[in-house]
Amino acid sequence: MPHSKLPLRCAFCERIVWPVLGLALALALWWLAVRQWEQVSPLAARFAPGHAWNAACELVAGGDIWRHALASLQRVAWGLAGALLIGVPLGLLVGCWPTFNRLSSAVFQFLRMVSPLSWMPLAVMLLGVGEAPVVFLVAFAAVWPIVLNVAAGIAAIDPQWLTLADSLGASRLERLWHVTVPAIAGHLLTGIRLATGLIWVVLVPAEMLGVDAGLGYFILDTRDRMAYGELMACILFIGLLGFLLDWLARHIHRRWSGA
Repeated sequence: MPHSKLPLRCAFCERIVWPVLGLALALALWWLAVRQWEQVSPLAARFAPGHAWNAACELVAGGDIWRHALASLQRVAWGLAGALLIGVPLGLLVGCWPTFNRLSSAVFQFLRMVSPLSWMPLAVMLLGVGEAPVVFLVAFAAVWPIVLNVAAGIAAIDPQWLTLADSLGASRLERLWHVTVPAIAGHLLTGIRLATGLIWVVLVPAEMLGVDAGLGYFILDTRDRMAYGELMACILFIGLLGFLLDWLARHIHRRWSGA
């Protein structure tokens, strides 16, 4: 067997075989868990993989799930945009201005450790019920990875590049645009990937704040209708969309870094 084919086979195993085996194992554990649960509760059969699959096919064919998914993805986009508008300038200030870093470090670390869902009551009181509090909560969750990664990117810049820019007579704005921004792009993309993951985790419970569309709303709706097959199908759909969002973020990061 030619040795040149070995790396291809190894890559095939890493990208296809092992993930498929992992999914098959998870599916088998799911089926076994439901079988054991059936001995305790008759409702367990409604959560079985086959029941969830049939419900998923009906939801996808009917198109209702796509309306909720689109509403959720729009909130992801708005929340990420808000986090970027706030997080990038804050990260630049933290990384470039030592005095601001010393003043804000304790405050930022304190706020970062507060669960975004803890702000739910205040968000509703201040912003009302609807889109605004949901976008606020997801943006609040996403801003901290962006701030920290932008600041880390600035700290990782080689001082010689800044010295070279100064020696060429670059202004502060030129140094920021031509040296700092390209240097922190990789760190910013990492922050966006982490922020996207946090947004997706926070979004579903945040959508239980009174909106009339979205995957979180659909979870509550299926529970109230006792449509447990649709509930499991929605959970799987949430996981699939989250996986695709993370894959897209990783793909963009790899294309930028040339990996």
